[in-house]
Amino acid sequence: MVAVERVESLAKSGIISIPKEYIRPKEELESINDVFLEEKKEDGPQVPTIDLQNIESEDPKIRESCIEELKKASLDWGVMHLINHGIPVELMERVKKAGEEFFSLPVEEKEKYANDQATGKIQGYGSKLANNACGQLEWEDYFFHLAYPEDKRDLSLWPKTPSDYIEATSEYAKCLRLLATKVFKALSIGLGLEPDRLEKEVGGLEELLLQMKINYYPKCPQPELALGVEAHTDVSALTFILHNMVPGLQLFYEGKWVIAKCVPDSIGMHIGDTLEILSNGKYKSILHRGLVNKEKVRVSWAVFCEPPKDKIVLKPLPEMVSAECPAKFPPRTFAQHIEHKLFGNEQEELVSEKKD
Repeated sequence: MVAVERVESLAKSGIISIPKEYIRPKEELESINDVFLEEKKEDGPQVPTIDLQNIESEDPKIRESCIEELKKASLDWGVMHLINHGIPVELMERVKKAGEEFFSLPVEEKEKYANDQATGKIQGYGSKLANNACGQLEWEDYFFHLAYPEDKRDLSLWPKTPSDYIEATSEYAKCLRLLATKVFKALSIGLGLEPDRLEKEVGGLEELLLQMKINYYPKCPQPELALGVEAHTDVSALTFILHNMVPGLQLFYEGKWVIAKCVPDSIGMHIGDTLEILSNGKYKSILHRGLVNKEKVRVSWAVFCEPPKDKIVLKPLPEMVSAECPAKFPPRTFAQHIEHKLFGNEQEELVSEKKD
């Protein structure tokens, strides 16, 4: 296995300028600004906050109003802050504490969990290799593993330190799986479908996978030149996100990069490509990226809800297709969709398409 230089080691080495592989292309640099100043801006569009308190209310009017809000945010933005989501705040704090404790271990301790992408061992501790759209590196290290269903996960790959990592993360994954069902139901109703339709289409209880990725963005001496993660859309059906209250997530909305404010006790949620395809483009999978800064380490916990790789062919649902609204996406398995994004130059097309 080839040794990979960790971004954390680079950041702690005392460098004052970043290696050229981390410097973004000129056309991107024009839009990279100070994340703390961006977050303070009150003008311009803001990522919507959706209150899920009444998503299962007995009162049909109250319930419909909550579903309508969720639908509106999914049609317009495809990203939102969820509040009153039903996941205990103490559990979210335990998950964050366990992840931060793991990343505070010495790099050589974390290396015991190193993944090896060359041999297909993708779970574990890693850093982005230069196989992305423009062959550049991103200012982050990460830890990636399958979190749910329980019978498909491999606990031998999960951090043993801190001792609460496995218990807290397992409990959190179970809670998120229940939340995903509530959201799928509401989004199905929002499209005029049977409530259980979207969840069935992405694999149901047996097959939908929850993949956990902890993103660790060290302090960067030249944050105006780098990105923690480059512009992309998520391939998932839904993505749920926690973070350590350090801003960094940016969304490409109506032709401009908009920073997501930090909303206490909320969970971020993205609509991914999978739901965009099934809804024939009605629900939006928004282009987003991660900024870095020189003052604070940023950590985020992304859980990707993904269909099985080869068992399901993803294509617009027949109800979403008509003579006026033909299918916008060709039929592909989830694995083929990922392949297409990696090797079909789709990221460049996406950026220019969404900027047009």
